[in-house]
Amino acid sequence: MKILLLPAALAASVIAPAAASAQAIPPATIAVVDLDKVSSTCNACRTAQATLQGQVNALKARETALATPLQTEGRSIQATIDALPKGQEPPAALQARIKTFQTKQQAGAQELQRQQTQIQRNQAYISQQISAKLGPVYQQVMTRRGANLMVEVGTTLASGAALDVTNDVLAGLNAALPSVQTTAPAQAAPSR
Repeated sequence: MKILLLPAALAASVIAPAAASAQAIPPATIAVVDLDKVSSTCNACRTAQATLQGQVNALKARETALATPLQTEGRSIQATIDALPKGQEPPAALQARIKTFQTKQQAGAQELQRQQTQIQRNQAYISQQISAKLGPVYQQVMTRRGANLMVEVGTTLASGAALDVTNDVLAGLNAALPSVQTTAPAQAAPSR
């Protein structure tokens, strides 16, 4: 009988302290941060946003530059096709012109797609650099302000102004990230 009680007593002594320590969670000291404000007003963020907007504007300008002559050529080709007698096949010269037009159209679409993809990659790269610096900044601000939990203001129903550490996070990010690279590194070539 003593043999059976010894393992049970040993198990109880191991489980009881573990259960007691699992309940010893400190009270939450919460800080609130407005990430929209931080990401739109940090110095590097504003500079990167301006650069991205310039890239988007350049893409739109290139799209217009490609589309205008293609539209003119497309209307001219269509007018020539419409002028053909019903049922007559387009002559070889017109077929070659149509093929050249389609090739230009496809090349333009591919060029615009490449530029759009590059802008998206640049945007993701900028976000990655900012996120990499924000984690340590959060920890520094939480330590300095005595918080053990930080939440985004958009996920709260209400909070007191004393809990807001947005300006601290913004200052920390400006110090930790004076600038960002706005052009993503080239993608690795696909393996064959």
